[in-house]
Amino acid sequence: MEKDASEPDPSRQRNGVVGVLYGEFTDTLNDRVRYSVSLTESALTVQRISSSPGRTKMVFNLTDCIGCRAYRGPDSTDVGAYFTAYFYPFKRRWMSAGVARQRVEQCFRVALVQDPLANLQEAERWARAIREASVLQAPRRDGVVYGEVCRPCRVMILVNPHSGRGQALQLFTGHVQGMLTEASVPYTLVITEHQNHAREVVKKADLSQWDALAIMSGDGLLFEVINGLMEREDWQEAIQTPLGILPGGSGNALAASVHHYSQSPPAWNEELLLSCGFMLCKGLVGSMDLVSVHLASRQRLFSFLSLAWGFVADVDIESEKYRHVGAIRFLMGTLVRLASLRTYQGRLAYLPVKEAPKPPKGSIKVNHPPTSAPQQPSFCSSLPCRLFPNLSPNQNSLHNHIGTNSNHNTITNSSNNAITTKRPETQVDGKTREPVDSLLPGLDQPVPESWTVVGEEDFVLVLAIYQSHLAEDLWTAPGAMADDGVIHLFYVTAGISRPALLRLFLAMEKGAHLACGCPHLVYERVKALRLEPISTQGMITVDGEMVEYGPVQAQIHPGLARLICG
Repeated sequence: MEKDASEPDPSRQRNGVVGVLYGEFTDTLNDRVRYSVSLTESALTVQRISSSPGRTKMVFNLTDCIGCRAYRGPDSTDVGAYFTAYFYPFKRRWMSAGVARQRVEQCFRVALVQDPLANLQEAERWARAIREASVLQAPRRDGVVYGEVCRPCRVMILVNPHSGRGQALQLFTGHVQGMLTEASVPYTLVITEHQNHAREVVKKADLSQWDALAIMSGDGLLFEVINGLMEREDWQEAIQTPLGILPGGSGNALAASVHHYSQSPPAWNEELLLSCGFMLCKGLVGSMDLVSVHLASRQRLFSFLSLAWGFVADVDIESEKYRHVGAIRFLMGTLVRLASLRTYQGRLAYLPVKEAPKPPKGSIKVNHPPTSAPQQPSFCSSLPCRLFPNLSPNQNSLHNHIGTNSNHNTITNSSNNAITTKRPETQVDGKTREPVDSLLPGLDQPVPESWTVVGEEDFVLVLAIYQSHLAEDLWTAPGAMADDGVIHLFYVTAGISRPALLRLFLAMEKGAHLACGCPHLVYERVKALRLEPISTQGMITVDGEMVEYGPVQAQIHPGLARLICG
C-alpha cells in the first residue's frame, strides 16, 4: 500500500525536512519514552512511539502558540538539550461550562549525539522553526486587515497598582510576566505613582525605544495614555504606537471589547487577562477610532470608550467608594442609584449616520419612538448655548479647515495587505496639527440643519459608546467594532420605572437590551453629538473619568489610533 506523501517515513529521514520538519525526541523525565514530532506550517503534531496499537496523537494548532525556547538542562553532565513550546488553546473549564484559553506546554529532550553543542543547535533549530511558523499563524479574522508589531517587540507596560482592588501588580507578575517571557517579548515595567503619571510619561518618552505600549489597569489609565500621546508635538506619529490592554481594574471595558472582537467565547477575570495577554504576545494590530470631545472651557479630550451623563455617570463615580470589592462595585452602585432614581433636564442633538446599516445576522431592528427624537429644529439648534454665552464664534480656533479625504498614508503588513489611515492636516509651515473636527460648529453656534435635535427633555441617562462593552459583563453595543467609525448613542427618557431600568441592565449582560421593547430607550448610530445639560446638578464622564459639567460635543475620528487585538 502506497504511503501518503504528507506523512514522512521515520525510517527514511529523521530530524530533517521532508515536506515537514520531523524528528524523534525523548520525554524530559523518562528517556525510555520517545515521541515522533512533526511541524507543518499550521500545526505541531506529537505522537508517542510505542509497539502497542492505538497510539495517542496530539495536534497543537500554531495559532495558539506564543513562543518556543531552546536551552541546556540544569545538570552539567547531561549532553542533551531541550526545547519547549508554549500554547494557549481553548479547553473546557474545570468547574463550569464553556471553554477558555488555558496554558499548555510541550517539552522535548534532544540527544541525537554525545556533543552537547550539536544537540543545543538542533533544539534551537526546532525552537526557531516553531516560533517563525507560529508568527505566520496568528488568529486573524476573515475580512479584517492587520498590521503587526515589530519583532522582537519592545513593550512599555504601565501598571496602576491601585486600580480595581489594588491587585494589578500581582496579576501582572502572576499571569502576564510569564507569558511575555515565553513569547520572548522584552518589556519595561512602569508603575504609576499618581494621577496623570502615565500621561506625563508617554508625553515625554522617546517612543522610538518602544514598539508598543501596554496598559495593565482599568480604562482610566489608557485614557491618560491616549491624551498624553495626543498632546505631543509629534502626536500624528505617537498615536500610531500600537496600544495593548491588560485588564487590571474594575470595569475593564476595552479589554472585554477586544476579547469580544476576537470572536472568542465570553471570559471574565483571570480568563480575560489570559486572553488579552495572549493577544499582546501574538502582536496583531488593527485600527481604533477615537472621539474628540470638546468641553465648555475649550478643553479638548480624546476618548476611546464612552461619554456619559446621568445614571451611568452617577453609578461610575459614586461607586468609587466600593472600589475595594472589585467589579461588583457597579452592581452596588446601580442598586443604590435605582433606589433614588433621578432625572436630568437637558438638550441633545446628533448627526446620524447617513447610510442604512446592514443588520448583522440575528440582530434585532429597533424602532425608535417618533416622539423621542423630533426632526424639527428646536431651542437647541436655533440658539447658541445659553449657559456659556461668551465663547468665541469658533470653538475650534485652530481647526477651522475641513480636511480632505484624499490624503492617506499606508501601513503594510507581512501579507502585503494595507491599513489605510487619514493623514493629519498640515499647516502652511509644514507642521502638523491635531485632527480637524469638521463636523462640529462652535459650542456657541447652532448645530447644522442636517443634525437631528431631541430638544429639551427629561433624561434618565445619555450614553455615547464606541466599543462593544461598557464593562466586562455589560455588552452595551452588540454591533460595535473598534474601527466602525460610529458613535453608538443610547438615551433613556424619563417615565421609565425602576424595574424596567433594572431589566434593561440585566439584559445588557447578554446584549439583549435592545430586544426589550422599552419605549423609553432610544438607540442611534451617529457621527457627532452635542449635549447641553440644563439641570444644575449632575456628572459627565469621559471614559469613566469625571470631567467639567456643562455643554459638551464630540466627533468621531475613524482609525486614528492602533490597537493590539485578535
